[in-house]
Amino acid sequence: MSTPEIEISVQPRYLPEQSSPLDEAYGFAYTITIANIGDEPAQLISRHWIILDADGHREEVRGLGVVGHQPLLKPGEAFEYTSGCRLRTPTGTMEGSYQFVKENGAPFEVPIPRFVLDATGENGGRILH
Repeated sequence: MSTPEIEISVQPRYLPEQSSPLDEAYGFAYTITIANIGDEPAQLISRHWIILDADGHREEVRGLGVVGHQPLLKPGEAFEYTSGCRLRTPTGTMEGSYQFVKENGAPFEVPIPRFVLDATGENGGRILH
């Protein structure tokens, strides 16, 4: 059996209606598409996020599934979801990983590339490699 190939794409956006700059609260949403571009089914089991604001404040989030789901992705299938976070600064970054299992139960990890959260609109949506 081959290794499943998982492609991750991210579209972050600033949410001014959920932000209060005077209170140092900036709301962001991000839409993630997880696509199985390989030839073997894989199930997303858990996630690990590292969220960093411009002041260097680091938050780590771990949990089962994404938005209450643990999708099984067959070859050619994709799962899209939207979630969010709050920062104390107008800019920051997120990165992390998803933990998957193959059909035979073997676990594997897929990195989530670092992306920019930017309330100023200058770098929104940029993925850093």
